[in-house]
Amino acid sequence: MTAIEVERLRKQYGAKVAVDDVSFTVAEGEIFGLLGRNGAGKSSTVDCVAGLRVPDHGRIRVAGLDPRRDRRELRHLLGVQLQESALPGKLTVAEAMRLYASFYRSPADIAGLLDMLDLTEKRNTRYRALSGGQKQRLSIALALIGRPRIAILDELTTGLDPVARRDTWEFVDNIRNQGVTIMLVTHFMTEAERLCDRVAILDRGRLAAIGTPAQLARPTLEDTFVALTAGRR
Repeated sequence: MTAIEVERLRKQYGAKVAVDDVSFTVAEGEIFGLLGRNGAGKSSTVDCVAGLRVPDHGRIRVAGLDPRRDRRELRHLLGVQLQESALPGKLTVAEAMRLYASFYRSPADIAGLLDMLDLTEKRNTRYRALSGGQKQRLSIALALIGRPRIAILDELTTGLDPVARRDTWEFVDNIRNQGVTIMLVTHFMTEAERLCDRVAILDRGRLAAIGTPAQLARPTLEDTFVALTAGRR
């Protein structure tokens, strides 16, 4: 019952090693957090898992599929919300949803998805007029429009105020309760403790620790994170 398998992943850009011999698994139905400072290798790992980059070494399987070789089939099983994703400013919420829905054989109900993410009243609002929290919720909706079994959410709440962040956490809980496995990339320790069943901490491209937030709390998860990653830049 494994949703994601990463075995001895390595990714290098010129002389820079971004990911170095990283291995982990994500169980079906789990919220798995990938934590690390900026430049720790989180986004490179996610890009390889999503099939957006080719690993230099290692083996990856997502729902039993190779992200590169089986890209067409995996596209219908994997939803991805990336940190730097953006839409044309003139596109309305409804137009964006219809566009993304057209990419899938059996898309989710647009109205139901907008209602779940509290975007129904914004369906005719242009992207440029949305607040930061509304844009984040729209990015989640677009990641889920294909009714994926697995979702990758990258730096989901960066830039959001505390209220919007907590609202987004509730949406993530709702997504998991519908049976979706989630890989959550974050550098907010409170977010990881609130949402994640297990977390992996990356430092300089290597896996520094993995376990439940409670197992890694010494005495808090943030203390462990700082001890493992501070003073090494």
